[in-house]
Amino acid sequence: MEWTVAELAERAGISGRTLRHYHRIGLLPPDRVGANGYRYYGPDAVARLQRVLLLRDTGMPLVDIAAVLDAPESPSAELEALEEHLERLARDRTAIDRRIDAVRHTIQMRQQGGEPRMDVMLDGFNDRYEDEVVQRWGREAFDASNRWWHSKSVAQQREWKRNAEALLARWRELQESGFDPDAQATQEHAAVHVAWFADIPGTPAHAGDAEKSAAMVLGIADQYETDPAFHRAFGTREAACFAADALRHHLQQSP
Repeated sequence: MEWTVAELAERAGISGRTLRHYHRIGLLPPDRVGANGYRYYGPDAVARLQRVLLLRDTGMPLVDIAAVLDAPESPSAELEALEEHLERLARDRTAIDRRIDAVRHTIQMRQQGGEPRMDVMLDGFNDRYEDEVVQRWGREAFDASNRWWHSKSVAQQREWKRNAEALLARWRELQESGFDPDAQATQEHAAVHVAWFADIPGTPAHAGDAEKSAAMVLGIADQYETDPAFHRAFGTREAACFAADALRHHLQQSP
């Protein structure tokens, strides 16, 4: 038994254009193409379309669906891809929940004739580093630091940013003054920098985990050295690399 594009599209509840698109990108080739140019789909193609539609309904991109269906170990690959997609959906739901709470706060304050908090209004909209933090240190680390940050008033956030900028500016001062990474003044500032990490909830340093804290500081030192964004934050690449070397030396000297 075979179906044409029109017949399969009608039974699947999709458009013929969608089926032709799936053929063009190699996601769902027909079982054969007739001399008249018509595409014909048999049981194997219909079974594949069923799996395509199931995975598509989860929101999985077509390129990922194709990779799953064409994997040598398709059943396990499909399960793994679904689990990864479920994790992404959970992260998306968390972000959406925060946005809902932010908008709800704005509505409630407007209804009461009050002014909504500016930082709360932007909760869920301004977490640029969420994916990176979650990937490196886990969801709990991000959630803890995110709650800590958004619990601050705008004035407190600005003060914290000023202190952070001063912390980085001091590294440039030391570097341009000719201090070595292992000099006493440099190492004193390295200790201040590590203590600064410990003030941020969600970090291993804040939790008191010495081993994970050292790994975190080493990882951040690598970023200071290689990430142009940090070079700009420190003022120069040389200052960022200097700070990285000093922090590594500080860890080597720590008990």
